[in-house]
Amino acid sequence: MTDVEELCTRPATELAGLVRRREVSARELLEAHLARIERLDPALNAVVTLDADGARAAADAADAAQAAGEPLGPLHGLPVAHKDTHVTGGMRTTWGSPLHRDTVPLRDELVVARLKDAGAIRIGKTNVPEFAAGSHTVNPLFGATHNPYRHGLSAGGSSGGATAALAAGLVPLAEGSDMGGSLRNPAAFCNVVGLRPTPGRVPTWPTPMGWSTLSVQGPLGRTVADVALQLSVLAGPDARAPLSLSDDPSGFAAPLPERLDGLRVAWAPDLGGRVAVDPAITAVLAASLPVFEGLGAVVEEACPDLDGADDVFGTLRAWLFDAAFTDLVRRSPDQVKETIRWNAALGARLTGADLARAEQQHTKLYERMVEFFSRYDVLVCPTTQVLPFPVELEYPTEIAGVPQEDYLAWMRSCTIVSATGCPALSVPGGFTPDGLPVGLQVVGPPRADRRVLEVGHAFEQATRFGERRPLL
Repeated sequence: MTDVEELCTRPATELAGLVRRREVSARELLEAHLARIERLDPALNAVVTLDADGARAAADAADAAQAAGEPLGPLHGLPVAHKDTHVTGGMRTTWGSPLHRDTVPLRDELVVARLKDAGAIRIGKTNVPEFAAGSHTVNPLFGATHNPYRHGLSAGGSSGGATAALAAGLVPLAEGSDMGGSLRNPAAFCNVVGLRPTPGRVPTWPTPMGWSTLSVQGPLGRTVADVALQLSVLAGPDARAPLSLSDDPSGFAAPLPERLDGLRVAWAPDLGGRVAVDPAITAVLAASLPVFEGLGAVVEEACPDLDGADDVFGTLRAWLFDAAFTDLVRRSPDQVKETIRWNAALGARLTGADLARAEQQHTKLYERMVEFFSRYDVLVCPTTQVLPFPVELEYPTEIAGVPQEDYLAWMRSCTIVSATGCPALSVPGGFTPDGLPVGLQVVGPPRADRRVLEVGHAFEQATRFGERRPLL
């Protein structure tokens, strides 16, 4: 591996230091990544829009600003790719839909603007499922994104283009969103790190449903420290986002511990019998549990009472899909995939009583999670219930012999957690004997985003699973 190629696999935290110390320029770092995209992405199909000229101009401006002694942002000079459902001013945003093949928004949305303000260099957009619906990245515009660890298998979704790009070293940083696992699921499939933050931790603006807690935006990276660094610039209040938390986000970038002395860990291999999990995943994660004990933690098998979580998630998701897609389906039924039409139709049949019941269950679920976390510090469980599957398959229809009734059922290990409102981190959890990645999900109490990062980091440093890069 040449020195230039080696740059593309180093952690973002290290690259930021190299640029800041002028050991490498922003332009040199960008060119290394552009060359890698040119060489590797035709087989991966992770980056669907590339603006090399715009990125070069931004990198040159970054180098000039540094030479002039101007203040530098925490992400100064680092290339970043944005999820193709996140609005980028002056750059095509398609949502993976033929209806938006040529849509070029006028302004950046908040998550994009904050990364730019922190000094990141925008290179392009990453692939998504159509309208980010589902955890397998394929759409009629660009096709499927392939898993860097095995061509022909899914990279997960809906932030699958982002995680494939990270795993392959096409970018050092990426971001995504998560309603039912879209940050965590692809992170697990691609052996990178994804954080679903507490709702409001990363403000979303603009959005038509600003009071909803189901969908959040968040950071992706190859290490937990990379994710923490990115969270330190994505988090923080914004008056336009009604749920935004007012905490100072700078603390997320503080050094993370490597010991977990006294930590109380609950291990829930199948979320209390609620989800079917491929035995290969359970075997990999069970073998890694002693790592926590070696770090000073106490591990017990325990699970919170998750009664009603499925109904909460299913009802609120259907309601959001009705609001977002029913009119679109009426206008262009042949331009919207069947699973979206199905989910929007479920929402259209909801009554006020259905929504009231779901919100009452939502409240009780939250209260039970708070009580559970008075006895345990974190909950650990599988991120995904299945291993990466063939790209030709829309979604798994059975797990360990258990039929999955719809396109959401196979990702319930994530959707159930989404309903709780708790922050959840997917960190590399090991590999199957034939080399497929497995993700470990670390769930913390409400608003304890820093805690899940600390636990994930200590586990990461003890295991080094994330350092096993794909053979591309």
